[in-house]
Amino acid sequence: MTKRIAFQGEPGAYSHEACRNARPDMDALPCRTFEDVIESVRSGEADLAMLPVENTTYGRVADIHRLLPDSGLHIIDEAFVRVHINVLAVPGAKLEDITEAHSHLVLLPQCAGFLKQRGIRGRVSPDNARAAREVAEIGDKHSAALASELAGEIYGLKVLARHIEDQGDNTTRFLVMSQDADDSRRGDHGMITSFVFQVRNIPAALYKAMGGFATNGINMTKLESYMVDGSFTATQFYADIVGHPEDRNVQLAMDELQHFTTNVEVLGVYPAAQPRG
Repeated sequence: MTKRIAFQGEPGAYSHEACRNARPDMDALPCRTFEDVIESVRSGEADLAMLPVENTTYGRVADIHRLLPDSGLHIIDEAFVRVHINVLAVPGAKLEDITEAHSHLVLLPQCAGFLKQRGIRGRVSPDNARAAREVAEIGDKHSAALASELAGEIYGLKVLARHIEDQGDNTTRFLVMSQDADDSRRGDHGMITSFVFQVRNIPAALYKAMGGFATNGINMTKLESYMVDGSFTATQFYADIVGHPEDRNVQLAMDELQHFTTNVEVLGVYPAAQPRG
């Protein structure tokens, strides 16, 4: 039986592209929400989850860090997708025919220069892949979708223009999650350890908690804070470090972290998909 990997969105979404790139041997399972993605793995409907965590243009993906600690899942891998935006239209349409383009609210500003230059009006859709599906269903040669080439392939649309995004480096980072942890050393670019923690209510607690990583020469590639249960006084931190929990310097740093935190939870240990400078 073919294994399945769940993602949020409709077929043809960039998360679907991430699934195809990272796990080409698995069937991709579309889900309505991030919670549904997580539940599909918990229930056994899917074997893995593909969840976006951050984008180079728009920062972190809302709600993901809140969901991860209580998901019951473990990070086992990461994946990166270069977000290429393409103009997709029904067969027979030409670029000069297009008067309006439909896509997600986040994608439209990323190609504002292209749209303005050609006098194309942007129209907001809940999902870029959904926009592609609806353009195919309506069949109007004056309407286009801004989405991935995968979406065009799935819905039978023609690519009128490729890679129209204004920024040339827009990339989304995804985490691959499983019910079972995998702490084995693997990959070509070292290991990443992700964890969350809350600092104790003492002066300079965060500064002291971070000291062990500096003195032990550990590269912390991400540190983000977010509120817990809507409280301004309860702050949780999410961190990524380069290293494996069995590394002596990581052990020393995590031991020191324990002195200044109320709890520490490791979310996953996984190979870096690209070198960390």
